[in-house]
Amino acid sequence: MLHKRYHFDSSQIIQRAEELVSAASNRYKITVQVANRAKRRRYEDFDNIDDPMVKPVLRAIIEMSDELTQPEIIGD
Repeated sequence: MLHKRYHFDSSQIIQRAEELVSAASNRYKITVQVANRAKRRRYEDFDNIDDPMVKPVLRAIIEMSDELTQPEIIGD
């Protein structure tokens, strides 16, 4: 069985990561936050097979940059 490879626009991921870093007051802290979210997501979504090819770090960067640019998606 062949697995379909999902391709991500690496320039978009880099741009989102740069936005996160530039908006943060401390580059180290935002890096740790991304890593912690990716680690947490990895274990929370272990049984979830929505996007098995999406790495947890990429998903964390995308989610955090969306939260940064679209604050209305953050719940109470």
